Amino acid sequence: MDATSGTLDEALERLHTTGPEFRGYLSNHGPMAVEALVRHGQAGTVHRWLDVYTSQLEEVPSPQGALTDANWQEALGDPRRVTDWTAYMARQVAERPWRAVLAEWWPRLLPGIAGAATHPVIRVGHAVRTLLEEGEEGPRIAELAHALGYWAARHTTLPVSVRPRGTASPTTALAALPHVADQRTSAVKGLAQLPGTEGWLTAAEALRAPQDPEDAYDRLTALVAATTHRYLDYGHGEAVMLVHATTAPNAVLRTLPALPRDLWAPSLAAAWTASAALTSVYSPDEPLPARTAGTLTPEEVFERAAAHGDAHAIKLTDTALDVAARTADGDDRALAAALRSLELITPGVD
Repeated sequence: MDATSGTLDEALERLHTTGPEFRGYLSNHGPMAVEALVRHGQAGTVHRWLDVYTSQLEEVPSPQGALTDANWQEALGDPRRVTDWTAYMARQVAERPWRAVLAEWWPRLLPGIAGAATHPVIRVGHAVRTLLEEGEEGPRIAELAHALGYWAARHTTLPVSVRPRGTASPTTALAALPHVADQRTSAVKGLAQLPGTEGWLTAAEALRAPQDPEDAYDRLTALVAATTHRYLDYGHGEAVMLVHATTAPNAVLRTLPALPRDLWAPSLAAAWTASAALTSVYSPDEPLPARTAGTLTPEEVFERAAAHGDAHAIKLTDTALDVAARTADGDDRALAAALRSLELITPGVD
């Protein structure tokens, strides 16, 4: 990404003049989408994509009052304080190494992984990937502050807490999850049904417990692959929301190398809880007919996602390419899942 890293920094600077949400509740996907576009060879499309996307975004919300080390807890989970949170996190990363800030705030924010439909943790994952692999330029550190601030403002705990303690693989555990009674409802109301869904906690806790940090990393890697593959068959249940069942754990996976190892197992538990919850709320009973990626290469699949234009499709394809890169044969099911998202999600920059 070296030759086009300036494009990413320019795009982030443009986006940092906009708020993290628009139309009252929609998340600003711009920082995540442009990072994926640049990474996968589509830097030339970024500013044109942003010209359309930013036309619907809103200004940064007005600040409400300064946050400090002494009073931040009172503002946790208060979306009205998002600009205050961004300013506070910006001061944190200006005064200390970003890894130290991330290590301090990750365990505080992790219980609220469900906030804003998991968009904040996904945004953190994109920011951390760039910082780890591409360099620590100012706009990229600023993006981490924006992402952490958004997560703090939208911090929302799930009504269930899961500790993996069984022996099941992610694929087996996902297939065994019972569905909530009413799937034709909002995300909040759907998640609220989980505690009353018979057998849900038992099924969720059947995931194999990690034996050590490396095993937690491997379990999380397997979860990302399993949820990506599952989207191929069941993404039609809710094409957009089920994207998060795989992009959220992948964001956590991308962040692990920057975190202390004692946080890896709790990170797996939180990511699994979010994926399992979304699966139960939105996954349909019957799968779609099988499909393959055919002879398309990963690069060609991503080109199609970029042309499609939808940020969720771009992000799912980005994750699918991660999964494919980890397997010797390129993982046709992962690439086919990306192509499925292009069929299920309405194309266009939205």
